[in-house]
Amino acid sequence: MTAATTGGGERLTPGARRILDVASDLFYRRGIHAVGVDTIAAESGVTKRTLYDRFGSKDGLLVAYLEKRDRRWRDQVAARLDEVGDDPAARVLVPFDVLPGWLAESDRGCSFINAFAELPEPEHPGRKVVVAEKKWLRELFHRLLTEAGAADPDDLAVQLLSLHEGAVVSASIAGERRAAVSARAAAVLLLDAALSGR
Repeated sequence: MTAATTGGGERLTPGARRILDVASDLFYRRGIHAVGVDTIAAESGVTKRTLYDRFGSKDGLLVAYLEKRDRRWRDQVAARLDEVGDDPAARVLVPFDVLPGWLAESDRGCSFINAFAELPEPEHPGRKVVVAEKKWLRELFHRLLTEAGAADPDDLAVQLLSLHEGAVVSASIAGERRAAVSARAAAVLLLDAALSGR
């Protein structure tokens, strides 16, 4: 297991790690604007000075929280890609295969979508992390589709991203327990059509 780090890759002290863990839970459960540094410090049992020394500001802590979630998601996708090996169609479907387990741990929906709703300023550093994560997933679909030889990987990557993100919203907001499975089934149909046109 690797040591916890800040977004810049610096190793976290135990106190800073505790701050990040507590803040991550509070930001996800209560919302970004509803949680202040006083609450984070009090619930983590670590001083505000440590928070500011390590993260610089609440925004810096927010970025660290989002980057931690992003790394965890990407690591799960990468691990599954390693498991499925060289089967090109199976590789395209990996983000859908990882999704049910991810959603089981995410009863308040997507932390990135939630953060995006709370961060209207385009230049906010937290919003930039959110946008980068969604673009990464779209680019991953595009790369995997291209490797599989799919017809029109540009459009299909957007379709798969839309299915994937729609499943997250459907599961968390509408309570659709089979959303991830249904989205994967739709992705299989789209992929089969794209690969049959090779």
